[in-house]
Amino acid sequence: MKKLNILMIHPHDIYSAKEPWTIRIIEIARIYKKIGHNVKLIYFPLPKKERGKLKSEKIIEFETIPFSRRSYHIFNNIFRIQKLARWSDVIHVQKCFPNAVFPALIGSLIHKKHLHYDWDDNEYEIYNFSAPSKLFGNYLGTMEKTMPKLVDSMSVASYKLKELAMELKFPEKKIAMAHVGVNLNRFNPKKSGKEIRKKYKLRKKVVLYLGQLNGAQYAQLVIKSYKQILIKRKDVSLLIVGGGSNLQDLKDFTKSQELEKDVVFTGFVHDDEVPKCIAAADVAVASFEKNKITECKSPLKIVEYLGSGKAIVASDVGEVKRMVGDSGFVVEPGNVEEITKKVMHLLDDEILRKQFEKNARIHAIKKFNWDITAKNILDVYF
Repeated sequence: MKKLNILMIHPHDIYSAKEPWTIRIIEIARIYKKIGHNVKLIYFPLPKKERGKLKSEKIIEFETIPFSRRSYHIFNNIFRIQKLARWSDVIHVQKCFPNAVFPALIGSLIHKKHLHYDWDDNEYEIYNFSAPSKLFGNYLGTMEKTMPKLVDSMSVASYKLKELAMELKFPEKKIAMAHVGVNLNRFNPKKSGKEIRKKYKLRKKVVLYLGQLNGAQYAQLVIKSYKQILIKRKDVSLLIVGGGSNLQDLKDFTKSQELEKDVVFTGFVHDDEVPKCIAAADVAVASFEKNKITECKSPLKIVEYLGSGKAIVASDVGEVKRMVGDSGFVVEPGNVEEITKKVMHLLDDEILRKQFEKNARIHAIKKFNWDITAKNILDVYF
């Protein structure tokens, strides 16, 4: 394939720890640059007072271009994108939020550029889990159904999203399967968790939950499970890594369960601390309920567990079973007792746990890294 000029657009803030899901477009862009393509990435920073903790690392491999996410700047953004669209061979937009999609669509139309849509989540269902605006929720639902009619190629993060795209009559040959991946250098079994264990005064055994603590997340399930684990073992800590709008609710729930001295919440952490937190764990948990959100999931936490070489206990939703493979146990969604049983099994059986750890790293190398995801997307551009 010839060297391409690829303009990538994400509606959120690639530098804020509050919007960690932007890692997908960042890592894909890095792979594109590494294999010789030219990349520019437009992103939309949060207002200064809302950005919170910033990621510790400034992106230097390619140009990152901030656009305003204020709704009244949409026309200015459309004007600004024209020069960038003219430069590009491909315009790659992730998610169907209007601040990103409208400039992308108009730039593609005016300059006759290939438009690619990366569909990584069921945005309509996620937003409506706790929708502050019914109007915006309806927009997302309409736009998710409309995007396949407006773009030249698509990538999807799960087979369920592929099924939805094909129901909307999008040609299968122009759809790339693009599961989340892991950066194999950042997340690997050689990382040490000693610093984290010391910092948070963790016990001999550590159960980990990693992820955003926003709407449609299910950390409460692992907290309930942990309460059952403590009845049988007192040498176990639960480490919950991440922040979000539900953090205080989870802390309140933990207190109601009389676990506030046992559960450790880190809040938002810098990028370079995440691999260390995973390294501190003996068992890594990804707990979910089954619904229209999770059936479309390709959870980032699982591939980061895999890359780090961790034994996993995860709920059977979306792509989870394919992702976990022979690296852990997959349990019924929402079943606290099953989570407890399998976590206890791994805490008690070191031989099995070590085998799962070995399998996890191999699985990440063979199937679930960003190089594979980026290549799959490139293959459908033209």
